[in-house]
Amino acid sequence: MGGGLGGLAAALHLRRAGVEAQVYEQAPVLREVGAGVMLAPNMVRLIARLGLGDALARCAVWLEEAWEYRRWADGRVISSQPMGEACERLYGANLHTAHRADLLAMFQDALPASVVRLDHRCVALDQDDAEVELTFAHRSGGTTTVRADAVIGADGIHSTVRPRIVAEAAPRFSGFSAFRALVPVERAPEYARRRVQTLWLGPARHVVHYPVSGGRLVNLVAVVPAGEWRLESWTSDGELADFAREFEDWDAGLRRLIDAAPGTKRWALYDRGPLERWTSGRVTLLGDAAHAMLPFFAQGAGQAIEDAAVLARCLGGADPDTVPKALLSYEATRRPRASRVQLMSRGRAEYNHLADGPEQRERDAGLREGDVLRHNAWLYAHDVDAEPLVC
Repeated sequence: MGGGLGGLAAALHLRRAGVEAQVYEQAPVLREVGAGVMLAPNMVRLIARLGLGDALARCAVWLEEAWEYRRWADGRVISSQPMGEACERLYGANLHTAHRADLLAMFQDALPASVVRLDHRCVALDQDDAEVELTFAHRSGGTTTVRADAVIGADGIHSTVRPRIVAEAAPRFSGFSAFRALVPVERAPEYARRRVQTLWLGPARHVVHYPVSGGRLVNLVAVVPAGEWRLESWTSDGELADFAREFEDWDAGLRRLIDAAPGTKRWALYDRGPLERWTSGRVTLLGDAAHAMLPFFAQGAGQAIEDAAVLARCLGGADPDTVPKALLSYEATRRPRASRVQLMSRGRAEYNHLADGPEQRERDAGLREGDVLRHNAWLYAHDVDAEPLVC
């Protein structure tokens, strides 16, 4: 259940493995909230294996130039890591950026129209040894009951499926909120128009920007102390004046980019710690429902798609009687890696937000002398189609 990136990716991978899959989404219209998403090589390779490489090239931006870090006070480039051929040579795929809505449309277009059922809000879930029974409510007031061999809860951080598997824990508040904006490229400063992901590092906050939608827009995200802001909604409006105030003493070039934004959204950042289990009988979790994480490693969507690929490998050879065993194999294979990414994402804020001083200078020296691409090999080189399944 869940018609976001993870749910549709699961349907695509399952169908590729010969498993019939149906997607149930509570919204009346399938649309992805949010804006930009980074597609690291571990994610891009799996999309290409679905036969969507050409479609991705049409809707995403290949970061052919660089991945750079800039200093908050004066915009000085701390380090610049060439991408393009170097990334392709190391990992067999390039790093891309895209608008989430474009990716969602790409996945939806690759599925038969009958696969995605809209306006289906799960209100009951019961299982026995043989099947799972789900009841869905509709906006019209009616209900529908369906039966399935397995249910995959791909319904996000506020999952309705997860409490049926594990005792529900409240999301953990990070202490940060994020401003998000999409800047038309013609309004953006020249430096922000390049095919580059730029990360500005400064005391207690940071900013990321990169092109999306074929280069027509610049995705801009700023992580700041939350203050009194606690609303976790990607659709909630923020105030441009508040956004600008957070960076009033930062480099003038960055302030020009912020000032070019026509509007901003703001949301509080929450995550969860690793769950003790993802699976109960014929029901399991995928994506944020299983491992909600902070965005500092840009791996939320990537880990959901890795989940989808491993899930398809496990269920592809299963018959109805062995579904519970296959789901436990999926969980045992995926949970250690996804949990590692969760915890490392949680710790990244301190690294990004160092105040000027000895630790900040040591970090910047490490960035200048290091190799970001190779340093991230544990993320980018990992191939879930090649790893052994845990039985």
